[in-house]
Amino acid sequence: MLEAPKFTGIIGLNNHHDNFDLSQGFYHKLGEGSNMSIDSFGSLPMTDGGGSVAMSVDNSSVGSNGSHTLFLKHQGRVNNSYSIAQSVNRGRVAHGLSDDALARALMDPRVQTEGLDNFDEWTLDLRRLNMGPAFAQGAFGKLYRGTYNGEDVAIKLLERPENDLERAQLMEQQFQQEVMMLATLRHPNIVRFIGACRKPMVWCIVTEYAKGGSVRQFLIKRQNRAVPLKLAVKQALDVARGMEYVHGLGLIHRDLKSDNLLISADRSIKVADFGVARIEVQTEGMTPETGTYRWMAPEMIQHRPYTQKVDVYSFGIVLWELITGMLPFQNMTAVQAAFAVVNKGVRPIIPNDCLPVLCEIMTRCWDGNPNIRPHFTEVVRMLEIAETEIMTTVRKARFRCCIGQPMTMD
Repeated sequence: MLEAPKFTGIIGLNNHHDNFDLSQGFYHKLGEGSNMSIDSFGSLPMTDGGGSVAMSVDNSSVGSNGSHTLFLKHQGRVNNSYSIAQSVNRGRVAHGLSDDALARALMDPRVQTEGLDNFDEWTLDLRRLNMGPAFAQGAFGKLYRGTYNGEDVAIKLLERPENDLERAQLMEQQFQQEVMMLATLRHPNIVRFIGACRKPMVWCIVTEYAKGGSVRQFLIKRQNRAVPLKLAVKQALDVARGMEYVHGLGLIHRDLKSDNLLISADRSIKVADFGVARIEVQTEGMTPETGTYRWMAPEMIQHRPYTQKVDVYSFGIVLWELITGMLPFQNMTAVQAAFAVVNKGVRPIIPNDCLPVLCEIMTRCWDGNPNIRPHFTEVVRMLEIAETEIMTTVRKARFRCCIGQPMTMD
């Protein structure tokens, strides 16, 4: 088999031309104090119009045993006592949104809400939706905070392009895919779906809202201070268990990173942002750049065929983040990091005092050979061993990293 060409990058490792850094988020913040995760400037989403972002959500009380009867009790579902045609909205829009065309397009009671094809039971009753302020926006949509049935929710609105039929069709496909995946996934460590709806000019997806924000926001607030070891391992276990569930359904996330890991009120972690996820069998058509370079597996960067093991690689980087409290490859731009990972085998430096079991997890997860990377079932088992070891011997340990030292290694 022919070897795929190496990723040459846009700039060299020793150059620092920030104008060539492609790490611009699809959405940008409208104000500080937001508790929802968005693609930050440390990310490189390159989806062609999907507008996928992580939305902070809270813990799910829905079981994960696959029972359809549990679906019918979900508060995000439409009461069958009225029809979809009757679901014209009489919900409220915050006074500050009176000039927001996207919000008004959704909440206009004169325009009928469209169904969701095979997922009509998840269609939102817009009479129960109260929209609050927007806190982030991008080229094709905005993120809002609001309430649904009195519950705090995150609201994602995507605008249908009027003069670009091809892009509109693509966004429609990605909207339907995200709804399908969110309606399917039910696990304590996965975002809980409330519902969705369509109108002629706008698509809407609603999930729970997490007051704790994203893991990346949490780490930024700590200002590179090390996370307590017990907490770091607990958070890593939450992520691994969520991803074990996702992979068990034959799905790939493809954009696993700290921006897409959300902290609920009970401090548990939720995996979010399934807008770029794909069914694993659809390997040939996958777009490699949907992930973020700092967390992206080398085979994905190189446009080579890939499997669920790209998520395992990303998890290794996330685990390093949790242990050190630092941004991966912080001394490089995103593109420089991709170049170094592929062409020089660079990985973040593991602290000298790292527990051997955690060191093994990281090095195996981010191995350049996908076949060497463990499945999440094994990762969960190894983290449980680490958790037991910490509880019995380490207890108050923290990892300390010297910021002055280089944070990558060949």
